[in-house]
Amino acid sequence: MAFTRPEPIDEEIALDNTKYIESETDTKGIITGCNDYFAEISRYTKEELIGQPHSIVRHPDMPKIAFKLLWDRIQQGKNLTAVIKNLAKDGRYYWVFTHFEIERDINTKAIIGYKAYRKAVSKHIKELLEPLYKNLTEVEKIGGMEASERALNDFLKSGGDDVTFDNLMEEIHRFY
Repeated sequence: MAFTRPEPIDEEIALDNTKYIESETDTKGIITGCNDYFAEISRYTKEELIGQPHSIVRHPDMPKIAFKLLWDRIQQGKNLTAVIKNLAKDGRYYWVFTHFEIERDINTKAIIGYKAYRKAVSKHIKELLEPLYKNLTEVEKIGGMEASERALNDFLKSGGDDVTFDNLMEEIHRFY
């Protein structure tokens, strides 16, 4: 089933801090399972979600470089926490801390899929990341993902030589 991306509207969905949004995907990012709360918040039914690429909820405000880095990490078998702005079926948005876990075959240890657990993000974290994500998205529109990656690396270097996207997300998560 193909999906039509909704037109984003500037209205945030309030998340319940006591609940997790959960999903599972195969190694290509196709949704293989999700909890009721994911369906509720995304405004899709479970049937609409399962079988779709997880990008069904990707908000256009999110820079592509963030997802490239995310995929690079999890395909290397590294768990990761990231802050992501998602798009619901009705065009509204919601911000989440997403923790990714790797699923492996019990015998071969090969990666067979990914699980993600999401919680609400504080207003402070959104205010910190929104300008960065907006800048990276604008840079991508002009110069592509390579230019966005350079802009991200320049931003990270301004925080010190040892700052990476991974530890930026870890620091942000620590202060949540």
